[in-house]
Amino acid sequence: MPRRRSSGVTPLDGVDVVLADLDGVVYAGPRAIPFAVEALNAASAHARIGYITNNASRTDASVATHLSELGLSVAPSDVVTSPQAAVRLLAGLVPAASVILVIGGDGLVTEVEKAGFTVTRSAEDSPAAVIQGFAPELGWKQLAEASFALADSGDGGIPWVATNTDWTIPQERGIAPGNGTLVSAVHTAVGRLPVVAGKPEVAIFDEARLRFEASAPLFIGDRLDTDILGANRAGMPSALVLTGIDKAKQVLAAVLDQRPTFILDDLRQLSEPYPESVVTDAGAKVTVGRAVVRLKGENVEIVKRGDAPIDLLRAACALIWGTGKPIYALRVPEELYS
Repeated sequence: MPRRRSSGVTPLDGVDVVLADLDGVVYAGPRAIPFAVEALNAASAHARIGYITNNASRTDASVATHLSELGLSVAPSDVVTSPQAAVRLLAGLVPAASVILVIGGDGLVTEVEKAGFTVTRSAEDSPAAVIQGFAPELGWKQLAEASFALADSGDGGIPWVATNTDWTIPQERGIAPGNGTLVSAVHTAVGRLPVVAGKPEVAIFDEARLRFEASAPLFIGDRLDTDILGANRAGMPSALVLTGIDKAKQVLAAVLDQRPTFILDDLRQLSEPYPESVVTDAGAKVTVGRAVVRLKGENVEIVKRGDAPIDLLRAACALIWGTGKPIYALRVPEELYS
């Protein structure tokens, strides 16, 4: 997604729906990310706010309750979950009212039942498909049931839908394994891959567009490989906020399809003018605000640090991305990513 280069405008200008990821953007575990609640409440005066989550362990109602307790005004219909997108995919793969083996928590069970399917927890019930999502209580027995059901009995086996394949999930105590590790365990056992609904796949973004009737959405995430990649695939402008998984080091090295439209320290910057990246010297020099960086040979050099570290990072990203070279082909000062 190309970077927007308009001085004096904010990331919210022209946006009709803000779609925010949750873990690492709005909260980490039970606690709100600093400034996130205040910033989203302020943004709601200009655009509708929707929430998108790959976390399949909770219902939309429980997520809405949590967000409301943090100080946001949220109804269950404001929350788009990967189970909702996964069940939409499932409905196109199996007959209505089929028996479905659910490997996951209450959020996934609720959506499968709402769609009119019958839930089972055992491969011995001859399920028509397997749907898998994260839940902290999942263990070997549940993953084994998925493997038994997905064993190839001819014609490639029954359908397998995963809510998401995030390798990690932010928690209050740190970074923990995500659903991708659990999906990988089943994949190793059965030698096949699932159809995936959540980020970075487009299905969950399509679900959100349809739900909110969005014509000019802005997606906010904290991960390049799921949030930003997914938004780019869906054709949505995106903002990477550095309050979750990915930090300066990762964004400097971002490959083409994982580059955000905006880079934010925190969500307060949604409502602040986003400075223009001024490229001069045939692409060898970039100025953002008062921060200036240049390329001299293979060396990225800081000319002026400016008065906002985020502008220095934005300038360095514009310079490095503009070279068309992978970051390992350049010498980048540690100050830019430490």
